Amino acid sequence: MKQRLLFLGPPGAGKGTQAQRLAESQGLLHLSTGDLLRAEVAAGSELGKEAEAVMARGELVSDALVLAIVRSRLQSHSGGWLLDGFPRNVAQADALAALLEELGQQIELVVLMELDDAVLVQRLLSRGRADDNEEVIRHRLEVYRQQTEPLIAYYRERQLLAPVEAAGTVEEIGARIAQVLA
Repeated sequence: MKQRLLFLGPPGAGKGTQAQRLAESQGLLHLSTGDLLRAEVAAGSELGKEAEAVMARGELVSDALVLAIVRSRLQSHSGGWLLDGFPRNVAQADALAALLEELGQQIELVVLMELDDAVLVQRLLSRGRADDNEEVIRHRLEVYRQQTEPLIAYYRERQLLAPVEAAGTVEEIGARIAQVLA
């Protein structure tokens, strides 16, 4: 089975759920950028202090800072890993590729979780989060399309992309992912 993975997909496609399940079942390091940032802040690391200051101003954490956090985790881990939520654009993908080359590693497969917009909107609305209304969700999907479509082509050109239908039960989707990883 592939051991160095990247999960891509729109908000609501189930990336986090599937990444966490796969990481636990296969003993992979699950690197979710949001979780990584929160962990660095909680740990009070230098990177965490820098990230906390940026987030406190309501700004997005820079690509360089996110990459530094990913670097610190990958340098200290010798086994397989799964990236979830990073990279988000081609510039980040290029930076990640350079980092992995420096570390003597590479992405083995990019799992693209695909789901119809109508299903995504319904899934996100059913989560019941205060910031999840249909207008906000549709805007998030548009931002995803603008940033990620070039990233999909980027990984397709490198013959790393494996599309997976993200409709169905958690178990059904997990089975489809297991098939592309075999």
